[in-house]
Amino acid sequence: MEAACTAVHGRGLGRPLSFYKGILPPILAETPKRAVKFFTFERYKTLFSFGSPTPSAMAFTLAGLCSGLTEAVIINPFEVVKVKLQAQRIALSQQPSTIRTAQEIVRTDGLGLRGLNKGLTSTLGRHGVFNMIYFGFYHNVKNLIPESKDPKLDFLRKFGIGLTAGTLGSCVNIPFDVAKSRIQGPQPVPGEIKYRTCFATIATVYKEEGYLALYKGLLPKIMRLGPGGAIMLLVYEHVYDWLHHHW
Repeated sequence: MEAACTAVHGRGLGRPLSFYKGILPPILAETPKRAVKFFTFERYKTLFSFGSPTPSAMAFTLAGLCSGLTEAVIINPFEVVKVKLQAQRIALSQQPSTIRTAQEIVRTDGLGLRGLNKGLTSTLGRHGVFNMIYFGFYHNVKNLIPESKDPKLDFLRKFGIGLTAGTLGSCVNIPFDVAKSRIQGPQPVPGEIKYRTCFATIATVYKEEGYLALYKGLLPKIMRLGPGGAIMLLVYEHVYDWLHHHW
């Protein structure tokens, strides 16, 4: 009886924790991911300004695109490990560690596009398109709307533009996100690879499931990246200005 109670208690604790499968790879990747996003954006912005002190609208857009592509190359291996951990239908206590899972992927499939860099093209599309719209829209629209002398109103101005930028970026790039999930996740038939490449996967999903299937998961994505993207831009600008004036 005592053993049975212990087992039930363990299963009861394990179920809520199952929602956090694969949490370690995003935690490990988040800080370098954001650092790469904003650092490379500033570098690309300078590059595409061609010596001009005032970047053009195209410079902001191209800098966003290139920063997203750079970010994708760094983040993709973490995404592959995360998806594999989340797809495992076992209790969290029985799940192999993040390092062991990564080692298993490398040992079985290598470092290439079938292994730790599976789905790289769709990740490039996801991050490249999002950052292109995210940075391009935010900086170009912010320059068009006059600043307010009231700090609260100016905060709302920037937050609203950032919220819209994150929302638009999510709406446009989600087909790449769906393709990435299909490629990196479990295949419909075990042992048979149905989803191989980015654009072929998008075409297959559209043909078999319809246009709206390419927008699965859009609402939670917007809820995360809309306000999250706005907060991230505001924090970055505040820290950047502080460092610029004090360092």
